[in-house]
Amino acid sequence: MGDLGSIAGRKVTVMGLGLHGGGLASALFFARRGAEVTVTDLRGAEVLGDSIRGLEGYRVRFVLGRHEESDFARADLVIKNPAVPPSSPFLGAARSRGVPIETDLSVFLSLAANPVLAVTGSKGKSTTASAIAFGLARVRPGVKLGGNITVSPLAFLEELDSAAPVVLELSSWQLGDLRGRGLLAPAVSAFTVILPDHLDKYPGMPEYVEDKKVLFQGQGPDAKAVFNLDDPWQREFPGETRAQSFFYSADPLPEWAGGAWLEAGEGRTRGLPGAAGSRTILAGARIPGTHNRMNLLCAGLALQLYGVKAEVVRKALAEFPGVEHRLELFRDWRGIRFYNDSAATIPQATVQALKTVEPPVALIAGGTDKNIDFSPLGEVARIPCGIVLLAGTAAEKIRAVLEAEGTRCEGPFEELAAAVEAAVALVSTGGSVLFSPGCASFGMFLNEFDRGRKFKETVNSLTAES
Repeated sequence: MGDLGSIAGRKVTVMGLGLHGGGLASALFFARRGAEVTVTDLRGAEVLGDSIRGLEGYRVRFVLGRHEESDFARADLVIKNPAVPPSSPFLGAARSRGVPIETDLSVFLSLAANPVLAVTGSKGKSTTASAIAFGLARVRPGVKLGGNITVSPLAFLEELDSAAPVVLELSSWQLGDLRGRGLLAPAVSAFTVILPDHLDKYPGMPEYVEDKKVLFQGQGPDAKAVFNLDDPWQREFPGETRAQSFFYSADPLPEWAGGAWLEAGEGRTRGLPGAAGSRTILAGARIPGTHNRMNLLCAGLALQLYGVKAEVVRKALAEFPGVEHRLELFRDWRGIRFYNDSAATIPQATVQALKTVEPPVALIAGGTDKNIDFSPLGEVARIPCGIVLLAGTAAEKIRAVLEAEGTRCEGPFEELAAAVEAAVALVSTGGSVLFSPGCASFGMFLNEFDRGRKFKETVNSLTAES
């Protein structure tokens, strides 16, 4: 990557402007430093309008609705979106000419020497990373949070204090792009839970898990790694890292393990460096659900391993407000509570949500299939008083699982407003409407964040009119 002084005048192609901030932050970062920036994306201006407007006033060339091979072969540097597979022929054109290929994360990590606390997993990583940053802010106000949580670390690089910790939420794709680069060496790494996901992009679970392992592969013997002892995919991880391994569990830890566990709803730690005996780090939480207590337990353990005192951790976790689109109670109207759980992009997340929300509950689910198994929904098929499906490639697979358990589904609905109206009718005398799709959002929505915002807008509009 070089240094900041080497950027001016370089031809930089940003592949994938996107809607989550990474492409925009990359384009801004290089444009502000005098690079000749080309932004190229297969989507058009009508979809990317907000991101395009963020580049107004800068000398940026746009190639939209297509990619041009020459923009890659003649570049001095290519910045790729994590969702772009390494097999892309356009990236191949860059490689054939010896053009370096980076991501916003690799650029950030090559330029910033800040201590990093990094989190990955299939579900719960945004909540966990956010809770870590929330707790760190009590003792290190300059802490920054970025990564897969829709904030590119390039967006705050300039204002970052040189010693401030950075919390990174990292997806499997982001980690895969960092493999073998020697750039990621977290002071603390932490795993939530690994579940089947993105199997439309990976040959199978082993390949998906291999990308997750990049989180700890660059750690040294002074670093700390936090593993979920209840997750079978993580059983071999401690033997594959040089970092000191610590564990968390919903049950008391075995004698050989140092870490954290839940006991009567509280989280306790023991066997941590510099902390004799056991400590309570979790005693009450604003966000509901056993799965969220596990996320907070993971966050609390990571915080204490980073040196935050147990009493500070306990107070911070009790006050943590949660994250948008994750079992977010945002409206209470005529005795009906509305929950936005749009970040539930796999069925296991919907299962946890149904186990958490107080019945009676009407579930809105459905969307795009990622080649994953929806059978976990069978165990909670009888919890909701009714199920409303959104149109998409997953709808019939979900219907088959639920109706095999004797649960009927309404829909699938092509319009979100119609789905919301159907769900409200199911709990018209009081209860909850839970929007927890259990699959991806492509087709009807731009992404799960757009999906969650549109759900809240639809609910607020419908309930305001009546």
